[in-house]
Amino acid sequence: MKKNSLRRIAVVITAIMMVMSLATGCSDQSSEGDKETVTVYMWSSVLYNSYAPYIQEQLPDVDVQFIVGNNDLNYYKFLKENGELPDIITCRRFALIDAAPLSDQLMELSSTEGAGAVYDTYIENFTNTDGTVNWIPLCGEADGLVANKKLFDEYGIPLPTDYDSFVSACSEFEKHGIRGFVADFAYDYTCMEVLQGLSISEINSLEGRKWRSAYEDPDNMQVTGLDDKIWPGAFAKMEQFIDDVNLKPEDTGLDYDMVMNDFKAGKIAIMRSAGSKVVELNEEGIEAVFLPYFCSDDEQWLLTYPAFQVAVNKDAGESESKKAAVLKVLDTMISDGAQNTLAGGEDVVTYSRNVNLKMSPSLDNLKPLIEQNRMFIRIASNDFFSGSLDVVQKMIKGELDADGAYREFNRQLEDKSEPETEALLSQDKTYSNIFKDEGGRESSSAMAGAVKELYGSDVIVAPACSFTETVIKADYNEKMVGGMIMPNPLEAFSCKMTGAQLKEYLKYSVEGVEGGFTPFNKGSLPAVSGISIEVEQSNKGFVLSKVLKDGKELDDSEKLNVTCLNIAEYMDPLIEKTGFDFNKHEGRVIEHWVEYIKKGGKVAEPEDYIFLNL
Repeated sequence: MKKNSLRRIAVVITAIMMVMSLATGCSDQSSEGDKETVTVYMWSSVLYNSYAPYIQEQLPDVDVQFIVGNNDLNYYKFLKENGELPDIITCRRFALIDAAPLSDQLMELSSTEGAGAVYDTYIENFTNTDGTVNWIPLCGEADGLVANKKLFDEYGIPLPTDYDSFVSACSEFEKHGIRGFVADFAYDYTCMEVLQGLSISEINSLEGRKWRSAYEDPDNMQVTGLDDKIWPGAFAKMEQFIDDVNLKPEDTGLDYDMVMNDFKAGKIAIMRSAGSKVVELNEEGIEAVFLPYFCSDDEQWLLTYPAFQVAVNKDAGESESKKAAVLKVLDTMISDGAQNTLAGGEDVVTYSRNVNLKMSPSLDNLKPLIEQNRMFIRIASNDFFSGSLDVVQKMIKGELDADGAYREFNRQLEDKSEPETEALLSQDKTYSNIFKDEGGRESSSAMAGAVKELYGSDVIVAPACSFTETVIKADYNEKMVGGMIMPNPLEAFSCKMTGAQLKEYLKYSVEGVEGGFTPFNKGSLPAVSGISIEVEQSNKGFVLSKVLKDGKELDDSEKLNVTCLNIAEYMDPLIEKTGFDFNKHEGRVIEHWVEYIKKGGKVAEPEDYIFLNL
């Protein structure tokens, strides 16, 4: 008996050793549970439909949790202060002076291949005073003037080649009842880019670069406002420009849709926009030409800004395996293929030696400027955004002249006092933003449950990108409460559905619909409240297998008030596919959410809302 028992034990040990040996030999095919989880906060949902799926496709051995964060460094400062900074963060609105509070929590990247590949001219805008680099810029969006060539041809007006011919063209169009130049001055970025674009020559001069270096130096102990050499002239140019193109007080209320619709209708000859819009317009059959900013001495410049900047939380390096996974994700995010995926790769400019971007034929005229390095990265601190909106709008309205605008802008830059803000929400629990196969994301469930109460619905269905996952134990002021909802135009659509109809809608939400959004990894599956769903994963994607309510399979005949959150780009194909009669709520979800919290609303307790069978 003893001999047989020992023999059996030896067989078992041998079998275990063989399994371990096989597992070791197949480590490159690790199971889902063996994958390192890397959280990536994206500045916008625009990265969710092509860029994020591309990254995940290249990294099948990493569980990348893509979350729509916020395009605001103060948002990440809030996360850092509460110990919830993700592994990788991205932000489009960027300045070293605004990023300084995060620097001690970010990984030093100057020795990485990605940072080393950025041309010296541009990497200096991201280099700290001690020579370290925490942020790497990706490919840039070109900003400038967009001309409706059909109008120029129709009225026999030459396309401008310098400032004088630009003003002349605007004047000629005005004689025909067509606005020569209009822009969406309702937005801070338009006010800021026109103000800077007209004076790039001066801002990028030796004197201008000295000022910018001092202004953006977070270690500069002296308060740095505008200098008295380049900036008075910049505001004088803005004042002259307003007069030259006949801007009117009511133009300060123009938004993107108003300007774009009038441009397409032939009511505007030239507008401010980006290179990507030129490509889109030409694809729609509207012949548009991209023009640079016309500066002094007949110089032409492209104002540019990175698609986003990316940084890494240094805590991601606490274990070698996690650090390796995070840096692998970072390398993929800044790779040639990934950057070509951004905006189709045909309407952006590169800042890196190792990235080759195709240039759309619509933007061929930009090549000489790129080859001459006439690309200027905008000054994009939070103070410059807010100050530009304030003073440029007041200049257009006639409330400030050039000197008054210069002085007011300078006063705002030098006023470093933090505005007092009171807590709007005191959250006493932190909910995880990591997706679990059994249950989903706690944070998504907590937010979906609260939004269900907000709209008084039986069921909520929301894309994974709807919430920024900032449900942490902290006091939230009004701005941070708004930051709990994704920063894009998320809207709410309500509809009375039967159980069968809800299942149909959920099927397309989980499995995807042509022209809409298709979940590309488990973290991109929708969040629900009021029901739970079971989902099967296969090599082809995800399949909805069951819908439960109160622990039982949902009855096809049950009637429910359902609210679906979405942005128009993703919602329209779902409405078209199902034919359901949705009622769209006025305003955006972020506005409804802030008002709900102001009235005493709270974050809900999370529930297990999804069960994923691999």
